[in-house]
Amino acid sequence: MEDLTTGIKAKVRLDFKGVGRPGRLFFGGKSTDKAAEEAREQQLALLRNVPIQGIHIEDVDLSLDVYTVYDDVNNQEVAYAPVVLQLTADTLEDLVRFVARDEFRKIEIIAPGALSLNKHEVERLMFRIYEEFINYRHHLERKYNVK
Repeated sequence: MEDLTTGIKAKVRLDFKGVGRPGRLFFGGKSTDKAAEEAREQQLALLRNVPIQGIHIEDVDLSLDVYTVYDDVNNQEVAYAPVVLQLTADTLEDLVRFVARDEFRKIEIIAPGALSLNKHEVERLMFRIYEEFINYRHHLERKYNVK
């Protein structure tokens, strides 16, 4: 197995959702594309400026085009603004916070080529996944006022 002293290098794709708002008369409207791009910029500003323990963001790729799909639940067009983050994580547990997000689409582990976990590391990883899902559930409950 490879040495993990240099961390785990990964590429994580996140797609930020934007929903357009109709304007009043001639002013104030926002297209779905613009809303998605603004959501992406806001989240990237947070990722760049707020340190995340165990994570070092090495590169941000904004080259992917914004795309639009029809949301049949809400009966409207929604746009997604993708970003690919190349990062180094101290542990697999640190990567969990990226994959337990609504925006998560894909992860590619670049290095090491293979990982070996002992039973205590697997237990810690599973517990971290559990914590992230609990946090996510609480976030959804607050967002939708569900009790």
